[in-house]
Amino acid sequence: MKILIIEDDAGLNRGISFALSHEGYHTIMAENKKDGWELFQKEQPDAVILDLNLPDGDGTKLCSLIRTVSEIPVIMLTARDMEVDEIMGLKSGADDYITKPFSISVLKIRLENALKKYKKRYINEMPVQELCSGNIRLNPINARAYLNGNELELSLTEFRLLQYFLENKNQVLLKEQILQHIWDNNSNFVEENTLSVNISRLRKKIGTNSIKTIYGMGYLWEV
Repeated sequence: MKILIIEDDAGLNRGISFALSHEGYHTIMAENKKDGWELFQKEQPDAVILDLNLPDGDGTKLCSLIRTVSEIPVIMLTARDMEVDEIMGLKSGADDYITKPFSISVLKIRLENALKKYKKRYINEMPVQELCSGNIRLNPINARAYLNGNELELSLTEFRLLQYFLENKNQVLLKEQILQHIWDNNSNFVEENTLSVNISRLRKKIGTNSIKTIYGMGYLWEV
């Protein structure tokens, strides 16, 4: 799991990163709104830990921006302890709101719970049977995928893309279909570049040429 930490306190940022790394998470760090948004688009994290008091903008606005393209968990971490701040944070789309000072153990549990809820919403509703194609096998129950028996390190977005392709083998999937199925649950605009970037990453990880580009239309998983 890839976690983006957007926190302007460099020491706290590193501390959270260190603690989560020991739990098996891959962490990415940013110290301002601009870098956080750029890393979010580039890295496609599975969850975001977001400070509200950023040097170049309000974290609630960044959370709202993230919500236009993604439903991944966002946990706000802030010194603002007024009820009105918490209400604004949750209204902007945050899944949880933690005030400083805080316990790193509590943060870990809340992050884990948020990720579980996200998985339940988007993965546990998948068909029960395993999906297979050549040397690739996907297990919807435990949200794991394998290549030649070795587990693939996929983001949730990459996993959902692979699952969608395997469910629709030998069928042309239009770009609009994929964007709506993977990202656009609330009829929000999502750039096509987001799709091509994730397709490229998935191709590299699975190491096959099964995903064919149908120019002017979309993609095809060819068996």
